[in-house]
Amino acid sequence: MSKPGNGPKTEWPELVGRMIKEAKEKIKADRPNLKVRIVPVGSIVTADFDLNRVRVWVDTVAEVPKIG
Repeated sequence: MSKPGNGPKTEWPELVGRMIKEAKEKIKADRPNLKVRIVPVGSIVTADFDLNRVRVWVDTVAEVPKIG
């Protein structure tokens, strides 16, 4: 994570536990040029390093799963 005055922010630990929409909005506000990708925990992803991408790992069930 960058410290103030040391360049652009690269990590957002303060977003752990926040809503997905809120996390995405905060990242885009801090670094509008980044692509924010929402990824379910356990998903297979590419191993490449992309300076223009942030992966937001999610694992929360938001509503009761039900038939219908």
